[in-house]
Amino acid sequence: MERTDRFWNPYVAGVALGLVLLTSFVLAGKGLGASGAAFHLGVAALEEVAPEHVASNEHLSRSEGSHLENRLIFMVLGVVLGGLVSAFSAGRLGLRVVRGPRIGVAPRLGMAIAGGVIMGMAARMALGCTSGQALSGGALLSVGSWVFMMAVFGGGYGLAWFVRRQWT
Repeated sequence: MERTDRFWNPYVAGVALGLVLLTSFVLAGKGLGASGAAFHLGVAALEEVAPEHVASNEHLSRSEGSHLENRLIFMVLGVVLGGLVSAFSAGRLGLRVVRGPRIGVAPRLGMAIAGGVIMGMAARMALGCTSGQALSGGALLSVGSWVFMMAVFGGGYGLAWFVRRQWT
């Protein structure tokens, strides 16, 4: 059983995240979100193999700077670095697959990859991810963001009954 005292207090972590969001609004004039970084990294890779396709597509081309200079890429790099520092400082840094007793490593990794791909595609179709919607939209008191997040939490709560045996 994982020891919960090795994690940050969720209230402290929430305040810290709120301060990071506030800093992002003050310094960059924009909120947080993770799906944009994946898009910009993907387009930068596509530019290496098919630059004429990127240049001719209005949804992919940029008028100024490189896709690799986008602030969201640096934000995601900061998230990875912060996660490593947090895990190291709590003595939890290591390679392992967290899973329930009724699921093997390969199925767990397969479901994680499938879920990530589905979420990534949905975030692109929706022009944003749940973190950007919840954090940035919620902080701006957008009614749509609050309704969306209530639907996400409600859907997660409703679906939990069907997958609970994987974790207990």
